[in-house]
Amino acid sequence: MSCVFAWILRCLPLILGVSGEENIAGKLVFYQTEGNATYVRDTELASDVLTEAMFQLFDPPKTLNTAALTYTWDLGNGEVIKGTEPVVRYHYAESGNYTLRLSVGVNVTERVLIPGVYSMDVTVLDAIKNIELKGPEVYEVSQETILAFHVDGSPPMWVCWRIVPDCMSVTPVGCTLTTLYGNTLLLDHTFTSTGVHCLDITARNDISKLQTSYNLYVRRSLSTHLLFILPCAAVFIATFTFITAMACRPRHRNNTQYPIFFLPMHLIQVLTTMHCSKGPS
Repeated sequence: MSCVFAWILRCLPLILGVSGEENIAGKLVFYQTEGNATYVRDTELASDVLTEAMFQLFDPPKTLNTAALTYTWDLGNGEVIKGTEPVVRYHYAESGNYTLRLSVGVNVTERVLIPGVYSMDVTVLDAIKNIELKGPEVYEVSQETILAFHVDGSPPMWVCWRIVPDCMSVTPVGCTLTTLYGNTLLLDHTFTSTGVHCLDITARNDISKLQTSYNLYVRRSLSTHLLFILPCAAVFIATFTFITAMACRPRHRNNTQYPIFFLPMHLIQVLTTMHCSKGPS
């Protein structure tokens, strides 16, 4: 009996018989349930998710209708489950590689117990459940910026990201595809305008997919503001120092008169306003 392989199931052949006259074959199918959704899996499973493994018997002639079948499931994580039903429900708590062994016993009338064992390697992966931005959400314009993220799924993962200025775009904006072989994602970007920018990220691995977005705030560089503030402060300090020195100058009681010159206050205000009103363009 031939086995048909498809992406949604794995064919598990079991050949049991007496002198080659009777034989048993079947396939093993994995189901995983997350919330209200049920997924059919191949040999890659999600960790910490309810898993149902089902053995489907191939017996077109119905020769085993009266046979009593027993199933022993060795999950490869130290857990062994025995029963008479071709279904077992369990979950793998941690990601990793496991070898699942299924032993099927057949008790046919007037025949001895015929054991059959099948072994399958399964890979358990962590689903992508969170993408966390490590760092501030406020950045400066025209500065090279490194955005760091933690992605908590099992690698490899494929990440597609895009940044939309003002969270609006007249034309569709494509995303940049990055392959991630760890859990840290680093994005190198230079913002060219101020305001609110939307960062859209989509990450997926072989068993899961997650999409999220962040609002990033971009402001002018602090160095630009300092170039405007420092000259104004210098003019103010110089003016204040001059007025203080002239007001505190000692007066001499003699007949010699020295002319003292004072700048009118309105003139000082005009000079200060003319200089400090020149901000960065």
